[in-house]
Amino acid sequence: MKLFFRYIGIFLFLCQSLHAQTEKRKSFAQWLEKTFSETDTTYISPNKYNLTFMVEQSFWHERYSLKGDIGDGKQSISFAPNATPKIGAYFGWRWIFLGFSFSIPDLIKKNKNGKSKEEYVFNLYSSRIGLDLYYRKTGNDFHITSYSNFDIPSDYIGQDFGGFQSKIVGLNTYWIFNNKHFSYPAAYSQSTNQRRSCGSFMAGFSYSHHQISFDYTQLPDEMITHIAPSLIFNRLQYHDYNLSAGYGYNWVFAKNCLLNVSLMPAISYKRAKINGKPANLDDSWTGWMKDLNFDLITRAGITWNNSKYYVGASLIVNTYDYRRTRFAMTNSFGSLRIYAGFNFWKRREYREK
Repeated sequence: MKLFFRYIGIFLFLCQSLHAQTEKRKSFAQWLEKTFSETDTTYISPNKYNLTFMVEQSFWHERYSLKGDIGDGKQSISFAPNATPKIGAYFGWRWIFLGFSFSIPDLIKKNKNGKSKEEYVFNLYSSRIGLDLYYRKTGNDFHITSYSNFDIPSDYIGQDFGGFQSKIVGLNTYWIFNNKHFSYPAAYSQSTNQRRSCGSFMAGFSYSHHQISFDYTQLPDEMITHIAPSLIFNRLQYHDYNLSAGYGYNWVFAKNCLLNVSLMPAISYKRAKINGKPANLDDSWTGWMKDLNFDLITRAGITWNNSKYYVGASLIVNTYDYRRTRFAMTNSFGSLRIYAGFNFWKRREYREK
């Protein structure tokens, strides 16, 4: 009999342990749901579906401006490629968006420069936090858009330049303070609906690694003759760490229609190597201050969403500013997306009984 009660005790203990573990899992799931999805339903309609599918046409554009000291002034030259049209398809689960896109010139074999552009993006948009992971590689289809202080005519503006290429890998994270009333997902992942206009302050952290290759010998001969010594380099690499703070606003201008604009200026710390050598050789304790610069992340989006179907467009622009004593570079890249999609597989709590 004692052995029987001992087994009963062991069984009850195991049941209690399993129940405790189940309750912990439920508590964690509830905390996760609250962290990622908690909203005030008078301002934001919650996401009623588990999954979404979207197709889009996008245009990718970038611009690089180099500046170097020459005498008492600054010499500058800017490059940009042709805007690249792309088509893509994306699949989302609640807060997470994954997808792929292809360059249209590559698909129809009209990319003559021999180096395809690449872009991979992972996004997480929740009510409280957001995350963007990205990798971008340019082709070498750049052209000269402007230059100054070369003491030559402007005849070379628009000329093709195949000696420039860049790679960028990075992440953006941000925190929404007024997450119960303001929805980023309503503008950029179409998983919720903003019902009343509202704004929010935001803060974030970003990291990016930039690799720039520049073959100045492919410039026109007249420009090579007058180029500033500080612009003669082959490779520039820099790591960018920044802290940002800004504001976003959702304007509900008609039923199911939303316009969002947000600006996030950032103070950034950059460590660079030019031609494989550190750009800052200042060993003083204040030397690090010379690596402080300013960046900017701009977002805008417009969408119509009736909770089942949606169409819209969004623009995201990242601007990076790198400055040294005798050399400076500003590079910006952005993407314009036009999309349409639908949500499906309604969540259990919203199914009709």
